[in-house]
Amino acid sequence: VSPAADPAVISPQDPTLLIGSSLVATCTLSPDFPLKAEDLYWTLNGRRLPAASYSALGPSTLSVALARLNGSRQQSGDNLVCHSRDGGILAGSCLYVGLPPEKPVNITCWSKNMKDLTCKWAPGTEGETFLHTNYTLKYKRRWYGQDNTCQEYHTAGTYSCHIPKDLALFTPYEIWVEASNRLGVAVSDVVMLDILDVVTTDPPSDVHVSRVGDLEDQLSVRWSSPPALKDFLFQAKYQIQYRVEDSSEWKVVDDVGNQTSCRLAGLRPGTVYFVQVRCNPFSIYGSKKAGIWSDWSNPTAASTPRSERVAGGCDPKGGEQNTTLRRELKQFFGWVKKHAYGCSNLGIKLYDQWRVWLQKSHKTRGLAQP
Repeated sequence: VSPAADPAVISPQDPTLLIGSSLVATCTLSPDFPLKAEDLYWTLNGRRLPAASYSALGPSTLSVALARLNGSRQQSGDNLVCHSRDGGILAGSCLYVGLPPEKPVNITCWSKNMKDLTCKWAPGTEGETFLHTNYTLKYKRRWYGQDNTCQEYHTAGTYSCHIPKDLALFTPYEIWVEASNRLGVAVSDVVMLDILDVVTTDPPSDVHVSRVGDLEDQLSVRWSSPPALKDFLFQAKYQIQYRVEDSSEWKVVDDVGNQTSCRLAGLRPGTVYFVQVRCNPFSIYGSKKAGIWSDWSNPTAASTPRSERVAGGCDPKGGEQNTTLRRELKQFFGWVKKHAYGCSNLGIKLYDQWRVWLQKSHKTRGLAQP
């Protein structure tokens, strides 16, 4: 055999098939190669195929029948190889067995500080095609007609793409995703969006958490707005979450509004708390979109003061009137504590007054002990 000649040829070469298909492949030796069909055998992904699936179609051609093929084990295709009796490789073919792509779904996009646009999507309800599937994000201004193709993929996960610049404000965009592989093409529904409706920012900065005087069950939280919100186009609403040091469970305060400070009430005395803040910008032009929350700020820690009650002390004896007063104050405390959760200024004011009075009362009682 001349050096340039192949010892054998497999047909069909590198076929693409749907899952469940059957295939008959042939290995035909070169006329000058000193072997016969009975000197050959087949492997698929390194596993020898049973001789019962072979058929000699002549002195120099051996076929193999493959039924109900499963999806390819690797996206580069399954390796079907024709061997000589001594194990030498005579010819090979790649089998691409899979499914055509599904229509991509769930396209969501966000713009960081109005400077870019990132979109992600899901590859369909099933997702797995067993073939290399290429996804292309395309976009255009609604009324200007020129298609653009996103270039920076996998920036926010497997199915995502980042458009870093050259985006216009006050202009709706059409965005869609095309999926293609060896078995076909599928196109998502078109998503319409305005950059101003999908803005998110950096987290709030300069988050500070501090005690509120000697109040043992409160902390004050304040922060600075993200720099991007200083643009006249946006206002913001904020959200706080906090947890105790030895817990992984966060409690969320939703009623912060657009203020940049908040009082947390009803906390445990002498306890370290971690606090985070995040921001949701919204356009002053009346967008009805829900908005996109920023990431949470880095946790900031602070501790509430320890209780000043005297350990092992007891209340001085008092009359029935004093007992009734204490009961009423306890009830009032429960009511205020319930209604002061979050950032209710009226409730906080009443609560502060009552707590100051209570702590003074405990100190007086402590001094009165014999």
